[in-house]
Amino acid sequence: MAHLRETSDKALKLLRTLPRVQIGNLRPNPNSKQNDKRGRAQHGGDKHGAGNKGSGQRQNFMRLGYETGNQPFYLRFPYEPYYKGHHLKRQYPPISLLQLQVLIDTNRIDISQPIDISTLCNSGLLKLKPAEMEYGFQLTDEGLDNFQAKINIEVQHASEAVIAAIEKNGGVIRTAYYDPRSLHMLANPKKWFEKGVPIPSRMLPPQDAVDYYTDPKNRGYLANPEAISQDRLVLAQKYGYQLPKIEEDSAYEMLTTAKDPRQVFYGLEPGWLVNIVDKTIIKRKQ
Repeated sequence: MAHLRETSDKALKLLRTLPRVQIGNLRPNPNSKQNDKRGRAQHGGDKHGAGNKGSGQRQNFMRLGYETGNQPFYLRFPYEPYYKGHHLKRQYPPISLLQLQVLIDTNRIDISQPIDISTLCNSGLLKLKPAEMEYGFQLTDEGLDNFQAKINIEVQHASEAVIAAIEKNGGVIRTAYYDPRSLHMLANPKKWFEKGVPIPSRMLPPQDAVDYYTDPKNRGYLANPEAISQDRLVLAQKYGYQLPKIEEDSAYEMLTTAKDPRQVFYGLEPGWLVNIVDKTIIKRKQ
């Protein structure tokens, strides 16, 4: 307290010696006023700082990579194929188990229904941009030990540890491929339904993705269901947990709900038309 008292006394003593605030001693803040005049520039004002003659002085903006006649940078070095086709590679934005658990705890995701791309985008916190080569979400293992929800989720990529964490809680995970048009529909279903166009069929995966989505270890949607059931037991033995019996679960119907390989939305078949105004579904004739 004594120290604070000494400090306040010094401040009051300083204020007594300072002049009173008047119009004559008021000054603007430094650099608060800018001079609108151009000034003398680099050459006394005659060249305006643009140099001497040439295209640089005439605002003839050169194309990107042009070096005024010199050998350009991209031609001075040999061809490097490392990034060849990089702009065409499929991207999968990550979503962690921790984020998923937070979305569930805050009631942004209803776990009584199957979860897919549409559910994640409708949460309001996740976005998917198919125009930027984003082909879905990959589920990462951050928050692995704290994940406790029992869900039926469909993502595009998941590691072995993530699959084990979901199946340990009695849940089901599936990896599935969607073509760009289907991704646009899932990212914003309302915008698609407002067009009044029938739901198209989902395309099959390209050749380089067939192996992943037909592998039961990845829980691919094109894999053999019997092989997936067998691999579930193998994974439970590997990670040392008791595999819950889905058949005896009260949410058996929800956990076993799956899309057809050509289906885009849960409960809506290809060829059906959704009328938002009348709130009706026009089904295709058999």
